[in-house]
Amino acid sequence: MTFVFGVPLPALIAQLLLGLVNGSFYALLSLGLAVIFGLLNVINFAHGALYMMGAMLAWIGLQFFGLGYWPMLLLAPILVGVAGMAFERLLLCRLYGLDHLYGLLLTFGLTLLVEGVFRSFYGASGQPYPVPDLLRGSADLGFLVLPIYRIWVVAVSLAVCAATWYVIERTPLGARLRACTENAPLTKAFGVNVPRMITLTYGFGVALAALAGVLAAPILQVQPLMGSNLIIVVFAVVVIGGMGSIAGSIVTGLVLGVIEGLTKVFYPVASSTVVFVIMAIVLLVRPSGLFGREQ
Repeated sequence: MTFVFGVPLPALIAQLLLGLVNGSFYALLSLGLAVIFGLLNVINFAHGALYMMGAMLAWIGLQFFGLGYWPMLLLAPILVGVAGMAFERLLLCRLYGLDHLYGLLLTFGLTLLVEGVFRSFYGASGQPYPVPDLLRGSADLGFLVLPIYRIWVVAVSLAVCAATWYVIERTPLGARLRACTENAPLTKAFGVNVPRMITLTYGFGVALAALAGVLAAPILQVQPLMGSNLIIVVFAVVVIGGMGSIAGSIVTGLVLGVIEGLTKVFYPVASSTVVFVIMAIVLLVRPSGLFGREQ
């Protein structure tokens, strides 16, 4: 058997693949954060709560309405996206042009409100969510038996991230979105409804968080605080990649997930802090992030 630094090669590859699963969640969540910050210039601290809301809506849909995984994979992001657009139109839009701290405090308050509501109704204990029948079972890779559902999570996350990057960076719609943030008065003069574009952008960003929540529901236990710890890591991913950088969030999320997985093999004690150590190093060397633009 081949060893790498004293670790069997099959075990190393297995941990790499498991790290890629975590990296997929990091990439999808940080992508939503990057879209909102890059196009709206708002630090959306409520992203973790909206991720939890997507998972909770999937569980509620199954338990109370008989809606399985596939309908809720589409319905939960839509519902959370609509709720996000209402929040943006009613409250968040009043803070544009002010210091980032105001938006951060408002979205932090939304986090406490959403988590408190779900805790009051469903408690803090985790609720299991079944893997859909079509994605049950495992794939035998020879050195690792990998659940098919985890392969599905990686594939969907990569596809959504790639499609989002393409739309924002390579299409006329993406060009209008970027123009709305860089020069809103001029863009409005060309007939673009800037407030509507901003609202739709925020709704799409939070829908990505809800999609990640639905994908995570069969892997993690669904509970009201499931986004609290994850969002701190995701913010670190966004900072490392560069605030507002779409490609940076995707690449950094995947890479850091793999690095975190490798750390669990070679030095498990540091697996929970390695992301923050990397963030500190990156900020010392390049404060704008690896893919961020220098101000």
